[in-house]
Amino acid sequence: MAGIHLDDVTHRYQGSDAVAVDTLNLDIADGEFLVLVGPSGCGKSTTLRMLAGLESVEQGHIYIGDKDVTDLPPTKRDVAMVFQNYALYPNMTVAENMGFALRNAGVPKSERKAKVAEAARMLDLEQLLHRKPARLSGGQRQRVAMGRAIVRHPKVFCMDEPLSNLDAKLRVSTRSQIAALQRRLGVTTMYVTHDQVEAMTMGDRVAVLNGGKLQQADTPRALYDDPGNAFVAEFIGSPAMNLITVPVVGGEAELGGLRLAIPRAVRTQLSFDAVMVGIRPEALELVTEEESIAMRVTLHEELGSEGFAYGVAVNGDRWTTKTGQIVVRLGARVPVAVGETLRVRTASREVLFFDSLTGARLRG
Repeated sequence: MAGIHLDDVTHRYQGSDAVAVDTLNLDIADGEFLVLVGPSGCGKSTTLRMLAGLESVEQGHIYIGDKDVTDLPPTKRDVAMVFQNYALYPNMTVAENMGFALRNAGVPKSERKAKVAEAARMLDLEQLLHRKPARLSGGQRQRVAMGRAIVRHPKVFCMDEPLSNLDAKLRVSTRSQIAALQRRLGVTTMYVTHDQVEAMTMGDRVAVLNGGKLQQADTPRALYDDPGNAFVAEFIGSPAMNLITVPVVGGEAELGGLRLAIPRAVRTQLSFDAVMVGIRPEALELVTEEESIAMRVTLHEELGSEGFAYGVAVNGDRWTTKTGQIVVRLGARVPVAVGETLRVRTASREVLFFDSLTGARLRG
């Protein structure tokens, strides 16, 4: 096993002026499960493919353990790849698919059979070893693809959105199986997904990319509670954090009828008399007082155990949100009607502050 170090890694696709991955620096500890997450085109799959040797490195270096693998071909890196589309050979059985790489490497048949059997036990595939992929469900095919990677006992797993072809229910069960299996094997893993729920539930740490640049890498809890900028604050969490740009009046953020004290250290960092306030939907509570935020409900999502009200500022409130709306988490069975005006309030301790121009976190 081995850790991974990316040192100023950059990639630009041929014929493009845009940088796909821009001077990325990232360390992954030995045995760690790190998830790369971000919007489409942010560079996460390109980063994974550079690690696996499927894309070239324009500048910078990639280390697996103490070895510089930047210029090594994929076959020399001891990296096992799990793809989105399974990439199984349709004319081979499950056992043959799982043992294919071992056979190419000249592993004796008896040893190959033993390794395939061991992986099949881990993945509950023992009864399926003689079937071909056409007779397997999507979840079973994904487990075969995992098994093919496991039998190699690689230093690193690279997983490129392996659950995106599964239905919602199967994704939930399979992601827990993958996370548990990775911890059992202790193989250093880089996992790419566009689904932030997957990222938050599977990774030891999560690295958030945007526009080819690393925004923040930390534990899921730290990303949620202590985002480094407005992009991370908005991207991590479902529904997203409310980011509201408001005027600053007398050292306070003015959200309609609600006034929030701004720490002195934050006020000294403001570009001008406005600030972006970040409030999680669960940090807002329904109230009746005038000293609150007034919003007109445009959508009510009833989810059984909880609900979410989406709304816009009523006339007269001088604030704007990045998404054009504000979201409030409600308790179960709270009656809310579209068109209704709600009043909500939050405590100052539940509020984060960001620069309204750059999105940088302002810390008090």
